[in-house]
Amino acid sequence: MVSDEAADVVVIGSGMGGLAAARAIAQFGGKRVLVLEQHYTLGGMTHEFSRAGRYRFGTGLHYMSANAGPFLGFMTDGRAQLSPLPDEYDALHFPGFDFAVPATKERLRESLKERFPAESDAIDRFFRTMRWAMAGLTARNVFASFPAGVRRTGAPIVERLFPSAFRSLRDQVSRSFRDPRLRAVLAARWGLYGTPPASSAFGCHAAVPLTFFMEGTAHPVGGPQELNRVVLEILRRHGVVLRSRQKVHEVVVEGGKVTGVDVEDTAAGRRYRVRTDTVVSAAGVRNTYALIGKSHELADLPEERSAVMLFLGLDRSPAAFGLRGENHWFMPDLDEHDSVHRPPGEGTLYVSFASLNNPAARFHTVELLELVDPKVVDQWRGTPESERPDSYRKFKDELTGRLVARLEERWPGLQETIAFAELATPLSFETYQHSVRGSFYGLAATPQRLRSARAGCRTPVKGLFVAGQDAWGSGVVGALAGGLMAANAVLKPRQLGTMWRAILAGGASRDPATPWEGYLRVAGIEVLTPTVRRIRFEPMAGDTMPFSFAAGQYVKVDLPVAIEPVERSYSICSSPGQSGFVEIAVKHEPDGLGSGFLNEELEAGLALRVSGPHGEFTWEPGTEEGAADSLLLIAGGVGITPLMSVLLAAADAGHTGRIVLLASFRTEDEVLFGPELAALRSRLPGLEVSVFTTDRQGRIGLDDLLPHARPTTRVHLCGPASMMQDLIGRLGVLGVPREAIRSEAFVSGRSKETRREKAHAIAVAAVAAGVTEFVIGTVGGVPAFPCSPGQSVLDAANTAGVALPQSCGEGACGTCRVRVLSGAYETDDRGMFSADELAAGWRLACQTLPTEDLVIDR
Repeated sequence: MVSDEAADVVVIGSGMGGLAAARAIAQFGGKRVLVLEQHYTLGGMTHEFSRAGRYRFGTGLHYMSANAGPFLGFMTDGRAQLSPLPDEYDALHFPGFDFAVPATKERLRESLKERFPAESDAIDRFFRTMRWAMAGLTARNVFASFPAGVRRTGAPIVERLFPSAFRSLRDQVSRSFRDPRLRAVLAARWGLYGTPPASSAFGCHAAVPLTFFMEGTAHPVGGPQELNRVVLEILRRHGVVLRSRQKVHEVVVEGGKVTGVDVEDTAAGRRYRVRTDTVVSAAGVRNTYALIGKSHELADLPEERSAVMLFLGLDRSPAAFGLRGENHWFMPDLDEHDSVHRPPGEGTLYVSFASLNNPAARFHTVELLELVDPKVVDQWRGTPESERPDSYRKFKDELTGRLVARLEERWPGLQETIAFAELATPLSFETYQHSVRGSFYGLAATPQRLRSARAGCRTPVKGLFVAGQDAWGSGVVGALAGGLMAANAVLKPRQLGTMWRAILAGGASRDPATPWEGYLRVAGIEVLTPTVRRIRFEPMAGDTMPFSFAAGQYVKVDLPVAIEPVERSYSICSSPGQSGFVEIAVKHEPDGLGSGFLNEELEAGLALRVSGPHGEFTWEPGTEEGAADSLLLIAGGVGITPLMSVLLAAADAGHTGRIVLLASFRTEDEVLFGPELAALRSRLPGLEVSVFTTDRQGRIGLDDLLPHARPTTRVHLCGPASMMQDLIGRLGVLGVPREAIRSEAFVSGRSKETRREKAHAIAVAAVAAGVTEFVIGTVGGVPAFPCSPGQSVLDAANTAGVALPQSCGEGACGTCRVRVLSGAYETDDRGMFSADELAAGWRLACQTLPTEDLVIDR
C-alpha cells in the first residue's frame, strides 16, 4: 500500500455525527481534517433523492424537535429554518381506540389523565420516573465518553443511582400502570429509536419520544438536505476536506495505536493510505470494530432491527383527506411483542407527510416506515441489485401492496392519487447506508448497550474514536451529539472550554457584510402587465425580514424547475424602508425556464431559497453620492425594477432634490408601475417622469437626454444591453463623467450556461494543444498571475489572491471592469460599455475567458 498522503484527523462517514466531529476538531483544534464517505452523496441520512423528475424524499430525517437546542444551532450557525408540525403531531392508532399526542409535557400529562382518570397518580409518578431515567441516560453517556478507568468506576454507580434507565420499557410501563391501553400509549413510538419495548432500555425511550419531542416537532424548511447543504458549506469554510466514493478497508493499528487508514477511491479505482494518528469513525460501532479486526468483541450486543420504507409520490395533496401534516402510527396490537412478530407489512407502521410540513415542497409525498427483522431478506443477501431474481421483486411488490392497503383502509381514495411508488428494504440500507445487515438506528437501544464499554465514543485503540448514533443516541440530533462527544475526546482540555462555549451559544452569528441566505415565503403574486408579475416575499417566521438592503440591489432566487434548482437574479422593486417584505418584478421571457416558472406556475405559500442583498447598483439618500446635484434614472422595460426601489427610498427619506426618470417600454400595454409613479409625484416634489413607447416614439435619444444630462448629474441606467451601450456613449458626449454612470444588466440563465459551454470548449482546446495555463499580466506593479484554461479573469484573480473590484460575479453589475491591452479571449460585454469603451478594450473580468496570455489594466 502506497502512503500517498497525510492528515491530522480522518473522519470515516459523513453523517451528522461525523460532520459534527470534523467541524469541532477543525475549528477548535486547528487540525487538518479529511472526511471519507463511501456513498456518492455526502450527508448520511440527511441526504435526499429524487424520482420521476419531481418527487423528493428524505432517507432518515422525518421530523425533529421544534426546539432542537444548541447542537443544531451550532452546526448550522443558527441558519436552520424549521416549520412546525401540527400541535397534535403524532396520531396513535390502536385496535379500538386512537390517541393524539400533543406538544408540551403538561398538555400530554393532562391528556393522559383525562383519558385514564383512574391512573392519575400513577401518571404523575411515571413522569417523575421518566425525568430520572433521562438523567440516568445522560450520566451514562457522559461517563462512556471518559477514559477507561473513569468508565469502569462510574458505570456501576450510574446504574445504582438510576435503575429505571436500565430497565426494559415493557418492564417499566408494567410496573407503572394497570390499564393495558395506557401502557400501550406510553410504550408506543419506540420506532423513533428502533428497539421494541420488550428489549429497549427505558432510558432511551424516556429520552427520545417522551422528552426530545415533548416541546413539539418540526420539519426542516427545504427538507433534510437543506441542513446538509448548510453544514457542508460551513465545514468547507473551516478547511475540512470532504470526499465521496471513498471506501475505507482498514484502520491501520500498530502497537495499539492508529497509524493510518487504507482507502479505495471507488470512482477512480485507486487504493491509497492516509497516514494519521487520529481516526473518528461515524460508520457505527460494528463497522468500526470490523475495520480493526475486533468484531468478536461485540458478540454480547443484541442484533439490531432494520426497516422497510415505502416512498410514495401523489398527484394530489394529502390535505384532501383531512391530513394536516401530523404523523400517524398504526399499532395492530396493544402488546408490541405481538406486533413485532407479525410478517413484514403487518407490524407497527409509521406514516409521515413531509410535503405538508415542508413549505418549499412543490409536489406531494408520503413516506412509510416499518422496522423489521433483517432476516426477511436473507435469501437475497449478497446478490448484486441487478442480478436479484424475480422472487425479490415479487416480495417487494406484495409488500408494497400490503402497505398501500393499510393507507387505503384509513383514508379511502388515497390509493388512486399514487403516481409513484418505490420500496426500500434492508438490502437498500446495507447498500446506501453501509450499515451492518441494514440496521436503521445503529446499535440496539438495550440495557446491554448501556452496560457495554464498547458502546460509546471511546475504543481500546489509542487514537480511534466513534461518533454518531452509537456514541450518544438515535436520530440526527442524537448522532450530532455523538459527534461532539467524539470531538470532546479528541481535543485538548484547553480547547474544550472554547468549544462548549461556542456550542452553547448556538454557533457563529452571520456577518452583516455577507448576504443572507435562507427561505422566504411567497406572500403574494400580482399581475402588472400581460408578461410581468410582481412577487412579494415575506419571512418564514416573525414580522421582520432577515436582511436589509440598499435601493438598487437584487436577490438571487433558487427556482425548483428541475431536479436541481436553477438560480436566477432579480432586482428588488420595493422600498428599503419596508421591513416586512421584499418584492421583485419578473418578465416572462420566451423559453425562459426561471421566468416561465415564476409567471405561470408559482403559487402563493411556496417557500423559495433566496440570498441577498447583492449588487453595487445602489443609491442611498443622505450619502455623498445620494446628494448629487440631480439624479437621472433611465430604464428599459423591466429594468425599471431597481429604479422603483430608488424612488421609494428617496420618497421615504423626504428627498427634495431633482430626480428625472426616463422609462422606455415597447408598447403601452407593457408600461410598468404607472399607479406607483403617479403616487410618487406627490411625495417627491423634484420628480420628473417621461415614459416612452418605442413602437410609437422610438428609443430614448440624444435630444431626450439633453435637458437632463450635465457634468454634475448622477445616472442609474438599467435595461437591455444594446440600449445601455448606446446611452452610455451619448451620456459621455453630453459631458456626464463615466464614473457618475451606474449600470446594471439583465442576466439570464442561458447567459451563464453559454459561458460554461465556452469555458469547456476553451479547456478542451487547451488540453489538445498541450497548454496547462495562461498568464495574465498587469500594469502598475501588480504581479502576473496564472489562469487555468476555462477560468474567467475574475476567477483566476481570486484564486491567485489578486484584488479586483467585484460584486455579483455574473455580469449584472459592471463592477469588475478591466481593460484588456493584449491577448485573445472570449467575452460577453453585457451592455456595460459604450462603443468607444469597447474599442478601447474595456471588458468585464467575470465574463472574460482567456484563450491565450493576456495583459490587463484596471
